[in-house]
Amino acid sequence: MKGALRIIRPHNREAVAGEVSQLPEGFEVVIREPTRSTSQNAMLWACLSDIAKAAPEGRQWSTEVWKSAFLQALGHEIRWVQGLSNDPLPVGFRSSRLNKRQFADLLTVVLEYGDRHGVQWSTPNPYEVAQ
Repeated sequence: MKGALRIIRPHNREAVAGEVSQLPEGFEVVIREPTRSTSQNAMLWACLSDIAKAAPEGRQWSTEVWKSAFLQALGHEIRWVQGLSNDPLPVGFRSSRLNKRQFADLLTVVLEYGDRHGVQWSTPNPYEVAQ
């Protein structure tokens, strides 16, 4: 067996336990929190696009650079290298590795920054998806 098993309902928990109990010795089972949802991810990119268009504090950054700046502000390690056109290029940590709670924290920081700088959100109520 190869793949991921997800506990999504109480009765599903027994099926997952049964699958695990059938595994031969030597298999590895990894238990972790679920990663960000697709709606959280879509909201992040919409908000980053709104911030990039508003260019607060005169920062003409791409959405990818904005995302890296917010990840760094939350304490995630981001490395920067010089890109092909001499622009800074973020490498390293990826937001897809964040669990739902961490991603909600990222969205909260993005929304707070945008609100503080008068960014007009293209989504009616971005705070509903943040959690």
